[in-house]
Amino acid sequence: MAAWRRAIELSLEDEDAAELRRVAQARTEPASRVERARILLAYREDPSFFAVGQALGLHHQTVQRCVERAVVEGPMAALEDRPRPGREPRITLEAKTWLVSLACRKAKDFGYPHELWTTRLLARHAREHGSAEGHACLATLAQGTVCKILDQEEIKPHKVRYYLERRDPDFAEKMAEVLCVYRQVKVLKAAAAATKEQPGDAVAIVSYDEKPGIQAIATTAPDLPPEPGVHATFAREHEYERHGTVSLLAGIDLVTGKVHALVRDRHRSREFVEFLMLLDAAYPTHTAIKVILDNHSAHISKETKAWIARQPAHRFEFTFTPKHGSWLNLIEGFFSKLARFVLRHIRVASKKELEDRIMAAMDYLNQEPVVHTWFRITETPLDLPTPVEPSTAKCCVSMLSSDTRASIESSWCSVPIDMLASPGFE
Repeated sequence: MAAWRRAIELSLEDEDAAELRRVAQARTEPASRVERARILLAYREDPSFFAVGQALGLHHQTVQRCVERAVVEGPMAALEDRPRPGREPRITLEAKTWLVSLACRKAKDFGYPHELWTTRLLARHAREHGSAEGHACLATLAQGTVCKILDQEEIKPHKVRYYLERRDPDFAEKMAEVLCVYRQVKVLKAAAAATKEQPGDAVAIVSYDEKPGIQAIATTAPDLPPEPGVHATFAREHEYERHGTVSLLAGIDLVTGKVHALVRDRHRSREFVEFLMLLDAAYPTHTAIKVILDNHSAHISKETKAWIARQPAHRFEFTFTPKHGSWLNLIEGFFSKLARFVLRHIRVASKKELEDRIMAAMDYLNQEPVVHTWFRITETPLDLPTPVEPSTAKCCVSMLSSDTRASIESSWCSVPIDMLASPGFE
């Protein structure tokens, strides 16, 4: 007489049970995984091979094998198929390793005109040279097999992903200088908010950069407006005419939000000096103008330095972003917004019209200035009072009145300079 089948104790962790429920309800999982997940969940509720088999329309031995495997190997491993014997692999592990090593080098290193491998070229090279390297199994290698081998190793030799090498050894120090200026902006705003007055004119902080290569493109036929029930968008002729390019030289006052801008054909030293003259005329003579800018040659040229030398002492002060650190400059976010909302899809009849429309956009933005603010997303907000270095506190406090200075000065201490932040708008 056959013995009664004893129920097997199956214990599932909460995480495993949640994953099994996800698999059992999934629409994209293989049917075998879904079936086994349902078996384990049903057996957890009713530990009976026969009851689970009848509920799911399966043989009780199928349920028993699945549960026994889950007890031995774990519930998640029981969802997978066991490896079958199959045919012995024809391509050896050494041959696969040699093929992957080829993929990790450039095709031009082997005398091909191609810069990078294609899977077809790699398969051909392996067929022609594999035997000489001791891998005769690659004599009939197919392109599809190459793709499978590379996928297993997660190698994509036909693609290029760019990276940026840090070439400025003083990156952290220069970044700290820029962040110090942004901290000064916060101090000025806090001082104005504390006294409920407008920020003073003792200092102006401007974020500056150029946006070159703005194209003056004209249409060759009129745009067609949207028509209800016909087409929902503007229709535009594919052909266009080029009328050249212009460069936008712009700076944002980080305290008031006002935009200072020039539109010129080029952005050389003389155009940059012209922009500095614009700033010089926009602020009172006693205002110290601090400019955040990148390392463009026009900003450090002899012509620029000569003009700065002729100005009163401490009138202009430049803070340069580190090399490959233009993302630290808040004006970049403004240019992105300008490109998306003003310059995108713009069509003009001449370069002069493009210049006029860009300047009209600057006037429109200055009607309701937006104060651009640097912030970083952290667990603790970067609001004042925020710890800063004592030297930073000294340069910030020098811009404040004695009353405001006393209320803020006591809250400063040290802060690490390696805080990488993200620009944004407030």
